[in-house]
Amino acid sequence: MKKALLIHGWTRKESYYNPEYPTPSNSHWFPWLSKQLMLRDIHAVAIEMPRSYYPEYEIWKNELERFELGEDTILVGHSCGGGFLVRYLSENNVKVGKVVLVAPWLGLIERKPDDGQSEIFDETFFQFEIDKNLAEKTGGLSVMASSDDMAEVKSSIKIITDSVADVKITTLENRGHFTNRAGGEMAFPELLGEILR
Repeated sequence: MKKALLIHGWTRKESYYNPEYPTPSNSHWFPWLSKQLMLRDIHAVAIEMPRSYYPEYEIWKNELERFELGEDTILVGHSCGGGFLVRYLSENNVKVGKVVLVAPWLGLIERKPDDGQSEIFDETFFQFEIDKNLAEKTGGLSVMASSDDMAEVKSSIKIITDSVADVKITTLENRGHFTNRAGGEMAFPELLGEILR
């Protein structure tokens, strides 16, 4: 049976511990996408990464590896989750199915003096070298970008597309960072279409 593993991004600590907000794996388009994939007999699991307000690579890696990865495994990563997949696939000898990176972020932060960013994000999370042959480990590698996303995300996408051969990029107009600031569920038919293509 085909399966899809969905990996959310970094979360602010105040949102993570706020009972009014859904968990990261139940935010934005994740519930909608999970249901759409289920309707197509693709078993979808949105992985809840521990302490996503301070991502630690080895912990995220262990969570992903709880699942058997193979050519029937679709991987979808959003933001930090997309950057995580780039590192994981670069550093591991695996062969997976379709991989879609939604607004992937590689930890780039526009810093201001004493902004405290180093305390909320472990910079070693993205200390790795991108495998230029990464796409060969997949059944197709795609990036979904937005015309009005943050500069750090646009720079991350450029790094990925400049480093890896055979990446398909789709840019959608004015979709921000593909999040719903209100915290509710949202549809993302373009992503579903890319996964099923």
